This record gives sequence, structure tokens and C-alpha cells, in this order.
Amino acid sequence: MNTLKKAGLSFQTYEGQKRLWGILFVAPWLLGFVFFFMVPLVNSLRYSLSNIEASSEGIQVTYIGFSNFIEALTVNSSFNRQLLESIMNIVINVPLILIFSLFLAVLLNQQFFGRSVARSIFFLPVILASGVILSLEQTSLVQEINQQNATSGGLANVMGSFELQRIMLRAGVNEYIVVYLTGAVDRIYEIVSQSGVQILIFLAGIQTISPQLYEASKIEGATGYEAFWKITLPMVSPLILVNLVYTIIDSFSRSPVTDLVMSVGFDNFNFGLSSAMAWIYFLSIMIILLTSVFLISKKVFYQE
Repeated sequence: MNTLKKAGLSFQTYEGQKRLWGILFVAPWLLGFVFFFMVPLVNSLRYSLSNIEASSEGIQVTYIGFSNFIEALTVNSSFNRQLLESIMNIVINVPLILIFSLFLAVLLNQQFFGRSVARSIFFLPVILASGVILSLEQTSLVQEINQQNATSGGLANVMGSFELQRIMLRAGVNEYIVVYLTGAVDRIYEIVSQSGVQILIFLAGIQTISPQLYEASKIEGATGYEAFWKITLPMVSPLILVNLVYTIIDSFSRSPVTDLVMSVGFDNFNFGLSSAMAWIYFLSIMIILLTSVFLISKKVFYQE
């Protein structure tokens, strides 16, 4: 028993109980990964380093080293282009989605008439982007409507963002900031449609903040602006990290790179090249996630 306590495995203390609950929450994912994803993951790595040919004797796997990776990065131009576009979309969209979600969560947490309806409206895109409704996008009628909306709405967005860009440049705003903000105007539909889950998470976190903190700050003479920066933002900072990870993964899952990987593997039957593309895509996600978590986690405030 003393050995277990020295090793930090005693669950009698508060830290030990937190460790136990952490293990219990992670256990379902860990078991699912070991029993359902470990073997496909190892096989995909093996296929990415091999040439796969189907013959009368079965599937022949021949080791060829990193040839598939070299082909994916140097020969296949579609993969390079779509991968870079996906990374750029993440760099642009993720901060906008987080800022928009937090801003909407603060507004939806206020007391006003029709608050429940407003919350439902902003979560509606999550419902519309799932299940049977998503498959309607494959029909010719919905595609034609979307194309018409994109044509007319796209022209309106361009004109609106151009006018905004002209006004901000005249006001002396930095050119890079102007380009970023006008790009946000052009991406407003994409940002709103991907913010539903993040708004709910932020809203749940804001509602857990003790009202006594805001009352004390009001007695001390703090304004709403100061209360947001001194109370709301630090208290929801752990959820910013959660939403950051979720938004990055969600953005990658929506990327056309996944369709390209599936097409190369199951349409062209080039499973070696498809596996190499999948691993490059996976490593890109991991690098972006690790870098983002490393930078954001330093600013996260955890209330004990």
C-alpha cells in the first residue's frame, strides 16, 4: 500500500480521485482505439510503405520505402494544392469561429425575450449538416439552388467586403488586418454554419460562473467590458482550448482532402498512395494540434 501511495496511485486524496475519474472517462475511448482502430492504423502505415497489387493468388504487398510519400508530395499536384488550402482555411477560420462563438454565447446568456428561440436558431446549422438532410446536397435540385445562391450571394458579399475594405483602409487600419476582416465577411456563412457546437460549449461554461463574481465586480465599480476580460474570459479559457481542438478536427474532417484520399484508394485502387496521403494528412493535423495546444494551454486558467 505504501508503494502504491508513493507511486501516486492512491485514490484516497482529492488528486487521486481526479486521476481515477480521468482514467474512467478515458477508458471507453482507449478500449475502442485498441480493439477497433489499432489494427487498421498499423495496416495503413504498412500499406503506405508498400506497393499493393491484386492477383489470382491474393493481395501482394511489396515494400518500396517512402516512394508513395514522395509521389504524394511531388507528383500528385491535387493533393498538395488541397492540403495547403485546407491548412490555410484552418488558419483563417478557426480564430474567427472561436471569436464568433464566444461573442454569441455571451449574448445568448443575457436575459431577453425569445432567448430559447435564438439559441435554437444558432444551433440549427448543426442539425441541418447531419444525417439525411446532408445527403440532400447530392440531389440536383438542391445543388442548383446552392449554386444560384452562391452566384447571387457571392456577388453581394464581394461588393460588401470591397466597400468595407475601402472604408477601413481610409481609416488607416493595417492592410493585413483589413484583408483578414474582409475575408471573414466573405466567409460569414461558413463561420456561422460551423459554430453551433462551440456556442453551446461556451454557453454551458458561462452559466457555470458564479453570479457572486459579477456582483462583487459591479460593487467594485467594474464595467461590463472589464467584467468580461477579468472574469468571463479567464473562467471559460479551458473551454477555449476544448473548442480549439474540436474546431481544428472538424475543419479537417470537412476538407476535400478526405475525398481525394478515398478516391485514390477505392476508385483508382492505389491503396499504397492513398495510405501515404492519409498519413501525411494525419501528421499535418497532429502538428497543427500540438502547436495550437502548446501555445493556448499556457494562457488557460484553471480554477481549483
